[in-house]
Amino acid sequence: MYQLTSVTPIDYLVIGHITVDLTPQGLRLGGTATYSALMAHALGLRVGIVTSWGGEIPLGPLDGATVVNLPSEKSTTFENRVISGKRIQVINHVAHPLGLNIIPEDWMATPIVHLGPVAQEVDPGLVRHFSNSFVGLTPQGWLRTWDQDGRVFPAEWPESAFVMENAGATVISREDVGGDEARIEELASSCRVLAVTENADGVRLYWHGDVRRFRPVEVDEVDPIGAGDIFAAALFFRLFSTRDPWEAARFATHLSAISVTRPGLDGIPTSDEIHETMVEVF
Repeated sequence: MYQLTSVTPIDYLVIGHITVDLTPQGLRLGGTATYSALMAHALGLRVGIVTSWGGEIPLGPLDGATVVNLPSEKSTTFENRVISGKRIQVINHVAHPLGLNIIPEDWMATPIVHLGPVAQEVDPGLVRHFSNSFVGLTPQGWLRTWDQDGRVFPAEWPESAFVMENAGATVISREDVGGDEARIEELASSCRVLAVTENADGVRLYWHGDVRRFRPVEVDEVDPIGAGDIFAAALFFRLFSTRDPWEAARFATHLSAISVTRPGLDGIPTSDEIHETMVEVF
């Protein structure tokens, strides 16, 4: 329910649309808000979500999070189609935009704030309202646009420098920028920490003018959906906890690799998997 009254204190706030994903097996929950919230919850954090959602399917998997919802007639809905052997992402509906007015005041000082747009729904100006928080960005929803048929394409992001300069870390995929290496370098120059995910090739992390590559463990991939959002939540948590970007990238890369070995939301790492990954370095 949409509310501005007192809510449960939280440690991790994610702002973005919970989505409905159309799959051959039927409807399923998706979006950064879903996968990152579940990862943060698995890490033992109290999680809050600010979203706009249409209620087409139950939010049961998110029972461990506190959800503040701006009700929408229809949720943001994605479908992946294969055309001439190439995967095309299509957006069929977009729920309401998310701005400062729907964020509970009690959550404005949440330790970790994750801005996770999927369809340009999150106001970029929100980044300046969390001065007492660690702000992490997954800007894929600011880096995409779509045509009248809903086909999704990479887009310009005019606010990128301003937003990233006010954040603690940013996570993008190489696909988010259409593989444009010059643009990746440009983005890296604008933020404190930039992680670029590259599917099975792992992650590049840019920090203080240096760049390091983190290779994932070899696994049998079952479903890569959500791995980038799982990576982001793990990275933001570990970076907030240790202040060490290299360790945070190692930790997050390992957990995201684990996630692709199971389908859908079952890919969220277990407590045992998280513990083993956390102590592995010591």
